[in-house]
Amino acid sequence: MSPVVTAVRDRGSYLLFLLPGALLLLAVVLVPFGMNVGLSLTEWSGAGEPEWVGAENYRRLLTDGVFWASFRHNAGLVLAMAVLPTLAGLLIAAVLFDHVARHFGPRAAGVLRACVYLPQVLPVAVAGIVWGWVLAPRDGALNEVLRAVGLDSLARNWLGDPDLALWSVMGVLLWIQVGYPVVIFMAGMRRIDPSLHEAAELDGASWWGRFRHVTVPQLRPEVFVVLLTCTIAALKVFAPIYVLTRGGPGGATTVPSYYSFQNFFEKTRVGYGAAIATVLTVLVLVLTAVFLRVQQRGEDR
Repeated sequence: MSPVVTAVRDRGSYLLFLLPGALLLLAVVLVPFGMNVGLSLTEWSGAGEPEWVGAENYRRLLTDGVFWASFRHNAGLVLAMAVLPTLAGLLIAAVLFDHVARHFGPRAAGVLRACVYLPQVLPVAVAGIVWGWVLAPRDGALNEVLRAVGLDSLARNWLGDPDLALWSVMGVLLWIQVGYPVVIFMAGMRRIDPSLHEAAELDGASWWGRFRHVTVPQLRPEVFVVLLTCTIAALKVFAPIYVLTRGGPGGATTVPSYYSFQNFFEKTRVGYGAAIATVLTVLVLVLTAVFLRVQQRGEDR
């Protein structure tokens, strides 16, 4: 048998292993997305026959103030779920890896890492209910603590004040999200050559200097992964908003995913909700492509 025929046969056998994943991608992602795009070109209440309206829903989005406000709110959630957790995760991981593990042993560092990661594995509904109790305006734990230490003037309706609700949600999401980058970065620190830190220490570099000039550059791939996955999670966040505020008060915490849900199920404007979901999906795909391109250029350099 010729080498060409053998290569073709081997390639065909490899493609068979990809077939289940390709079928799953088609059934779970591509077909539903295509159906959603189709719905976005119609006017439909969820009952009866959809009415074809073309790009009317997308033209309506251009002048929808709630839609644009939801993306501004989403920018704050990207800060709370991607940027701040990445920065905090780097510091926490470095402290656990360089100090706690060295002075108290890897088991102590592992226990603390698990404690930081715990909010990630808690059901969102449970975490949302608990934080709802903590931030309750009258008998919430946070306000009770403030009153107990004589800071009554700082007690607020944390989730009911339009000026504070988004900031409160951002704080909860930061608490939930920070454990994920800690785990990723601690895993990445294990692959860094210890001789790099030893050489920097011999040259007189402080711990902060070694962290900035050795640890962080070596963790560049992990930083890109964390920023990408956390940004995507922030753009499509839904459950915490639904549990904590339902987009209120007065739309102060409405985000695109929840606004799409409202139009789908509460206002029965299915086509309009599908248009919002389509725009959000395209945005996620574009950002993913940009992130991957930037990462590839960094690796090439």
